[in-house]
Amino acid sequence: MGVSVGKAWRLGMLSTNLALLPKNKRKQQQQHVCSSQQRKSMTISWSLICGLMLFILGLISLLTGHMLSDLEWYSHRLVHPTFYTRLDGHYRAPIDIWESKFSKYYYGCSDRGRNYAPAVREQMSNGYLLIAASGGLNQQRTGITDAVVVARILNATLVVPELDHHSYWKDHSDFINIFDVDRFISYLAKDVTIVKRVPDKMMRSMEKPPYTMRVPRKSDPDYYLDQVLPILLRRQVVQLTKFDFRLANHLDDELQKLRCRVNFHALRFTKPIQELGQKLVTRMQKMAHRFIAVHLRFEPDMLAFSGCYFGGGEKERHELGEIRKRWTTLPDLSPDGERKRGKCPLTPHEVGLMLRALGFTNDTYLYVASGEIYGGDETMQPLKDLFPNIYTKEMLADEELKPFLPFSSRLAAVDYIVCDESDVFVTNNNGNMAKILAGRRRYMGHKRTIRPNSKKLSTLFEGRNQMDWNTFSRKVKHCQRGFMGEPDEMRPGRGDFHEFPSSCVCERPHADEELGTKIDT
Repeated sequence: MGVSVGKAWRLGMLSTNLALLPKNKRKQQQQHVCSSQQRKSMTISWSLICGLMLFILGLISLLTGHMLSDLEWYSHRLVHPTFYTRLDGHYRAPIDIWESKFSKYYYGCSDRGRNYAPAVREQMSNGYLLIAASGGLNQQRTGITDAVVVARILNATLVVPELDHHSYWKDHSDFINIFDVDRFISYLAKDVTIVKRVPDKMMRSMEKPPYTMRVPRKSDPDYYLDQVLPILLRRQVVQLTKFDFRLANHLDDELQKLRCRVNFHALRFTKPIQELGQKLVTRMQKMAHRFIAVHLRFEPDMLAFSGCYFGGGEKERHELGEIRKRWTTLPDLSPDGERKRGKCPLTPHEVGLMLRALGFTNDTYLYVASGEIYGGDETMQPLKDLFPNIYTKEMLADEELKPFLPFSSRLAAVDYIVCDESDVFVTNNNGNMAKILAGRRRYMGHKRTIRPNSKKLSTLFEGRNQMDWNTFSRKVKHCQRGFMGEPDEMRPGRGDFHEFPSSCVCERPHADEELGTKIDT
């Protein structure tokens, strides 16, 4: 049983043949047979092991194929360790709420590459590109930045973009009223040829008015080359309307660096705006060694658009509901569902609780950048109770601010300057100004920037009365890790490029060695 007849016969014949051999020969033959069987057994064993290993590796590869980008990122960090991989145990140490101790090792880097082609001259370009930006100041800023990149892609001459005069804010300011137009043109001269208007000779020679079109959101360069360039070559002047977020987030590094040169260098505010903004910064610094700037986006239109509920009862539901009717295409949203998803902006009170839980004391000075706060003083009072030293641009400048009052974009530009110069920047939402400033502060040396982890914080705020302050504070600190503006939050491909300009942030040479020396000592 268990041994076939053929196999038994072969074994019997082998035994008979061995018995007929001399004793020494039999011994050698037996040793040869045993060693052959051992080698065969080992060969089979190794084959099984190798096959099993290959099967396991194939299975792992199959199951983790969708995670290749993350694996590539982490493998890069293992081969080229950064401060955080070198200090794995130290990363969980308490975070300095005023500044990152690693920020000095990172800097903005947006220089042109060696093989970067010069700008195409106006006479040799493929035509003139007109841009109509859309939205408020910071939304238009992203549009202007992307307009330069699109002009570069099309080898077109860019006409200074037109700003939106019909948005909710009804600001009639032109580009020249907000940005230094001469610097904008000269700083980008090696990238794109920019003119203030289409030459009169060209306009007179045109048989038809400029061709107007709107491109889809997040269009990649190929779309512009395939769909816009042929029209530009044929008509010589093309206008792109509602130009906000009309260019893909992910581009090659040279185009991403161009975005950084536009946003962080070429777009400088006019002299009157710069001077007033710097005056407010100086006045805050005279009162406090360091201060926090809070961008408090809590205007009625923003709250209505969010679809969230903020505890104001039927009065709030009715008022925000009426405002919400302005947008006929908005879907019906569940306020509780939106809050659980982290889509609701923090209230002024919640911002105050978050900051106190992180460790900021009540003698900290706050500059609050905001428009009209829904609920007025009643809404702001809980924040003032937590931080009595609160200032706004209206409190710091009276007569000086009057020329700016009719222009919401110019007022927003003043707030932008103070927020950018603050020691810590905090936002209660993840809107356009929050993203633009977060990206700029990363580029300018990773100045402390705190954005709320709204999804996790919402649960903590709901259960605030069921836990003591120390427990609440500990949990807030835990859930805010990764939302404090640390350098390791920068990861290629993460989020919106304007907020995470990873292609434009470099690590200083030999930083790891310096860090290793500090650890050893």
